[in-house]
Amino acid sequence: MVKVLPSLFGETEAKKYLVIFQNDKELRPTGGFMTGYAILKIDKGIISIEKSDDIYNLDDSISNKPKAPAPILKYLPKVYTLNLRDSNLSPDFIESMKTFTELYDKAGLKVKVDGIAAIDTSVLVSTIKVLDDSVTAGGINFTTKNNTTCDCAQAIYDLENNISRPVNYVKSDRKGLLGQLLAAIMTKALTSSPKKYWGPLFQTMITQTNQKHILVNLFDQGAQQGVESLNAAGRIRGFDGDYLHINEANFSGAKVNMFMQEEVDNAYDIKNGEITKTLTIRYKNPYPPSDCNLERGGLCLNAEYRDWLRIYVPKGSTLVDSKGSQVKMTTSEDLGKTVFEGFVTVRPKGIKTFTITYKLPFKVTNGSPVPLMIQKQPGTNGNIYTNIVNGKTVETFPLLTDREVKLKI
Repeated sequence: MVKVLPSLFGETEAKKYLVIFQNDKELRPTGGFMTGYAILKIDKGIISIEKSDDIYNLDDSISNKPKAPAPILKYLPKVYTLNLRDSNLSPDFIESMKTFTELYDKAGLKVKVDGIAAIDTSVLVSTIKVLDDSVTAGGINFTTKNNTTCDCAQAIYDLENNISRPVNYVKSDRKGLLGQLLAAIMTKALTSSPKKYWGPLFQTMITQTNQKHILVNLFDQGAQQGVESLNAAGRIRGFDGDYLHINEANFSGAKVNMFMQEEVDNAYDIKNGEITKTLTIRYKNPYPPSDCNLERGGLCLNAEYRDWLRIYVPKGSTLVDSKGSQVKMTTSEDLGKTVFEGFVTVRPKGIKTFTITYKLPFKVTNGSPVPLMIQKQPGTNGNIYTNIVNGKTVETFPLLTDREVKLKI
């Protein structure tokens, strides 16, 4: 990674990178709905934004799109073709970017790039906070102070209010404000004294990468190997032992993940070395619904949560029972894992409990610990997990990054 850094930063020739903004308030498999993008140019270390635009405009420049895959046809109303903005269906970021790139290569607005990065709202908020909690773009002063309407950072509400609220006139360049904000953040950071912001910003970027709010796919093979060794590529990883990854896609069209709360019980029942697991997900949306009447110009942030749910577990695991899915649970294989798939809905000011019981494909010997890896979904932020063994709570923690533990049996 270190060897190729000068090249990545345009030492001999300028490099361009596609930066995708994933809105984690509308959660999708790799971290959020892909709402806008920018072309970042780095020439001899000098960084500039060459272009920023709405992902819909990029989508509109693609003709002859393929038929939408089954999950979109089944759960996303009135969408019949595969769009760029919906192409991040694989929980593995690199696999999703392969699908994205196949479509992107057909776009009339395509710009040749040397890699793709994705960021979400957590990156924006944490960066603004470092920059004296004040960045001005498009005539708006963006801060991280709490907005009571959404119980979120004022910067996020201002973005949604300007980008998502319907108006009775043609609103050109809807996502232009996002590009202006990115440019303003970069300008304030890069034109300041290095002593003032660069240290805290560097630390913030490390934290955001560790927590999967920044994902990177570089086309230079050596550099990408470095990125993946740092677990910065959003990959579904192999693991020798028990494995858990809960992956969710918000197909409601609203920013419901701004309001949703989730708790997960990961419970083990061990008899004669056989391990039966019961996974319980408790959903809670304690907030009232938004005005989703588009004709009145309502800002539809909170509505019914329509959650395409996939649970990745060790390959060979077998389903025993489940409750809470709106559809019959199915079992398949993907990325070297067994996948249990269902669909859950939660209304505003509502609660929902989903449970699934399954057997692991291996046994444990008496006294031996069970290695466990829990992989965090990009875009999620501190869902509460509790590990339970034979009815006894072992630990409770917010899942902020991938976690490996050894459970004592």
